[in-house]
Amino acid sequence: MMQSFLNKWGQIVANSKSRWFISIIWVVIIAIFSISWPSVNKEVVGSNNLLPDDVMSIEANKIMNEQFPNHAGVPLLVVWQRDGGLQEADFETIQSLYKVLGEKPLAYQSEIPPFDQMPAQALAAASSEDGEAIVTPIFFSKRAETDQLKDAVSNLNKMVDGISDQSELQVQYTGPVSIQIDAVSLFSQADVKLLIATVVIVLVLLIALYRSPILAFIPLIAVAFAYGLINPLLGLMASKGWIEVDAQAVSIMTVLLFGAGTDYCLFLISRYRDELLLVENQYTALRRAMSKTGGAIMMSAMTTVLGLFTLSLAHYASYHRFAVPFSLAIFVMAIALMTILPALLALFGRVAFYPFIPRTEEMRRELEKKKGKKLRDSKGKSRLRTMTGELVTKKPIPIIVVCMILLGGLALFVPKIEYTYGLLDSFPEDMPSREGYTLISEHYAAGEVAPMYVILETVGKSDVDLKEKLAALPYVSAVSDGKIGESNENILSYEVTLAIDPYSQEAVDHVPAIKSLAKDSMKEADISKGEVWIGGETATLYDTQKTTNRDQNIIMPVVLGIMALLLVLYFRSLPAMLYMLTTVVFSFLSALGIGWIVIHYILGEPAMQGLIPLYSFVFLVALGSDYNIFMMSSIWRKRKTLPHKQAISEGVGETGYVISSAGLILAGTFAVLAVLPMQVLVQFGTITAIGILLDTFIIRPLFVPAITTVLGKYAFWPGKLWRKQDNTVMSEKE
Repeated sequence: MMQSFLNKWGQIVANSKSRWFISIIWVVIIAIFSISWPSVNKEVVGSNNLLPDDVMSIEANKIMNEQFPNHAGVPLLVVWQRDGGLQEADFETIQSLYKVLGEKPLAYQSEIPPFDQMPAQALAAASSEDGEAIVTPIFFSKRAETDQLKDAVSNLNKMVDGISDQSELQVQYTGPVSIQIDAVSLFSQADVKLLIATVVIVLVLLIALYRSPILAFIPLIAVAFAYGLINPLLGLMASKGWIEVDAQAVSIMTVLLFGAGTDYCLFLISRYRDELLLVENQYTALRRAMSKTGGAIMMSAMTTVLGLFTLSLAHYASYHRFAVPFSLAIFVMAIALMTILPALLALFGRVAFYPFIPRTEEMRRELEKKKGKKLRDSKGKSRLRTMTGELVTKKPIPIIVVCMILLGGLALFVPKIEYTYGLLDSFPEDMPSREGYTLISEHYAAGEVAPMYVILETVGKSDVDLKEKLAALPYVSAVSDGKIGESNENILSYEVTLAIDPYSQEAVDHVPAIKSLAKDSMKEADISKGEVWIGGETATLYDTQKTTNRDQNIIMPVVLGIMALLLVLYFRSLPAMLYMLTTVVFSFLSALGIGWIVIHYILGEPAMQGLIPLYSFVFLVALGSDYNIFMMSSIWRKRKTLPHKQAISEGVGETGYVISSAGLILAGTFAVLAVLPMQVLVQFGTITAIGILLDTFIIRPLFVPAITTVLGKYAFWPGKLWRKQDNTVMSEKE
């Protein structure tokens, strides 16, 4: 049925008349959509609230805002530091600044402490124990947008420079306002830089691999058409509130589109080139190419679309926001592959491959006769590809053993990985908000940077006293007196200062114990219906870890289930489905292991971003399955007319160059993410690129075909079993 559709569709799009019509239709549609709908870049959200509303830390934050409101506004923390100790002149500088802020407030400034009205000695008492640092807040309206806050901080800088002429006094900004500004500025113009870098690396690789300047641009033109349609589509959906899109999702979507889109283009272009060697009419060659590769390309795109859409099952917003942009990008790219790409190939014809134009033997002989000299053989069959196909069929067992030892050894590093979920850990070390936080953590007790809040619902009981029990914990340095809610006397809150780093995994691991202690105390006070909430940065990290673990435990099996179902439906083989999925998982675990070696032992990062495993898993399983599908489709097609081992050998040889080229390009595009300053994107790009290279040069050309060779006819069970008998190839029912 699919083959019949591809044959008919090929006749429609691969001819001299429709090529212009299809191209014009695409241009018109993109123009109308771009004019009518907003760009997705104008609809990105900057919210850092990534957790569901019903998790403990978010509920605790809501209660704190309701019952213990901070009417002052959103704080910007100004960190003043001098090596050897702050001097009296430094405190006078601080007072001078706050006097100016009182007389000439910054835009959207809501409140400031009256530091200018207190003696310098009183201000000095608030400095750190070592006397080298002090933190002073400036509060801003909650209605202020990021650009407005950025302008205000810029003006504050000018004020500080005008007041302080002491270069030894270091001034840094951190806190919610500074973090918000830095988070947005990290991606300012990042999309343009990323787009340029991605296009350049794809173009360079295409020219280097195919040595044709025209051919190098054709996939990029097709991808550009797809991007022109995706951008306003996502912009419309975001503007209507149907989806939320953040800058991070847009950045990765750009990489995915150019990387995967170019891959799919090469699958068709490579087959088209082979057909041009066999038939003289370029439109006939294009129709045949679409007929032979269209099914594999559509199947590959479908697995990727559904695999990426599983991210919609996530509760964590960074995962959830990726689902629609990524899956829609691949879906639109698949439409472009079946429409605009054939139209472009029909427009250029054989000239697209200049200077190495593919010709039939008859065409080549005629041209040689006309020019009076021998032309280079345009078949260009690589001995390396032939050797790889022969190797996996002659020595499959040793190849399987070596692959398992290599990949398994790399996967052993996975249990050693340390993870971090902190937002600041993803920032570059030279970002102002991170530098300011580092100064605070160096001069103040660890827990003072981010206190924890224990909130109780006492249900009218007033004899609950948790202060002594919390203070007795070895990892707690101080506990405030209990505070009763402003409008609800049943709410009781304690501020807990930890004696350890509140952002550490050790602190996160103590959150359940603190909650359990509070619940036990309520039971002792005969409170059975009350509730306990833990708030603060440590509790947020705990909920982030808990939520992302939940997402991984659900999405990973769902992705594997979808891939398994699609592979079985397409290949009608249970063994093939099992070993293709198994090898892709092997590739993922090995990439994670190598990634940890690079990130921790080479780049010196203490921990990997906790979001990386699921990100990489979904991409590597979906994209890795694409290569398997394309190669195995060739083997499946050839085994109908060739002996088992020969079908594998020729299938590997036929697809080897195009998949290797596609893998290099896809890995290169993901490696481009390293140009962005966010550690989560650098690490994701690194691990995904490594996984793609493993899949391209180990899993696909060696591991999978070697297993197929060993299984023999049972690789195709329960479909038709093919075997060689009396120098003929025949099929038999199981």
